[in-house]
Amino acid sequence: METVILKDDQISTAANFLADGQLVAFPTETVYGLGADATRPDIVKNVYAAKGRPSDNPLIVHVDGPDMVWQYADNKYQDIAGKLMKQFWPGPLTIIMPIQPGKLSPEVTGGLKTAAFRMPNNRATLDLIKTFGKPIVGPSANTSGKPSPTEAKHVYHDLKGKIAAILDDGPTVIGVESTVIDLSVDVPTILRPGMITESQLTEVLGEVRSDHHKVTQEEIPKAPGMKYKHYAPNAQVVIIDNVDDFTNAINEYSKETKNIGILATDSVLKTIPDNLEKFSLGDDVISASKHLFAGLRELDNDKVEFILAQGFPQEGSGEAYGNRLNKSAGQKHFKI
Repeated sequence: METVILKDDQISTAANFLADGQLVAFPTETVYGLGADATRPDIVKNVYAAKGRPSDNPLIVHVDGPDMVWQYADNKYQDIAGKLMKQFWPGPLTIIMPIQPGKLSPEVTGGLKTAAFRMPNNRATLDLIKTFGKPIVGPSANTSGKPSPTEAKHVYHDLKGKIAAILDDGPTVIGVESTVIDLSVDVPTILRPGMITESQLTEVLGEVRSDHHKVTQEEIPKAPGMKYKHYAPNAQVVIIDNVDDFTNAINEYSKETKNIGILATDSVLKTIPDNLEKFSLGDDVISASKHLFAGLRELDNDKVEFILAQGFPQEGSGEAYGNRLNKSAGQKHFKI
């Protein structure tokens, strides 16, 4: 199969591919998603196959607005979910709710009675969904377990020949996946941190908690990223929590190999020897989040065995960055 690259003036072509039961990668403000008709179980199965994704890992349903959600979700949640939609949609917030019986297949929900819905803040993709006329599933458009794609070229690298098309709208703006909040429990619960923070959600809902527990092999995760390996390059990522420790870390890992890559802010990179491969995270945690996955991909080459990556305090916007980086590193932090 040839994978074609489409631009935002080819929305109808992308919609036709979806109507024909093909897979189309699409842009969002967070990462690129892998789109398929959310109402066709036979097609949704192909998403899992293309990614190599476990079938009990539920998919986020992407919609063009609240009206499309209520064709599938339990209408009893219109008040509480409506508050979030009004405040944060379109945007990087995924809302989990119970669904109407029989409205979405187990292939979409992972066999659960809930589903995750999101309205992305990307005009090309909203036009695609509107033109197609139905919701589309949209896990990250990459090989399962690898760093998420923030550019069309990342999608092409992982999925060329496996999908029909990629709708290219340039690099994503945010760079880490959406916040996921579960409304199906007694207290609204954040299952995955993102750029919409707990404090922002609390302002709207009054009470919100976070769930960071690791899902067991017997459990079905309600949201992506809770159970399986995620965001990991082939090279071993090591988190440097204190920027003053970069020199010590370089010296330590140089005893094992000369093939070290550095993923850090510009101020840190100025202190790093020129013989090492480097990738800039910009100048703060917001830009670091935007460039994290691109940096992991860029440094994951035949020359790099260890990627030393700068950590940030895990609070506010830093929580999403830290969540992704910790998973990519397998929780491995440099210790003196």
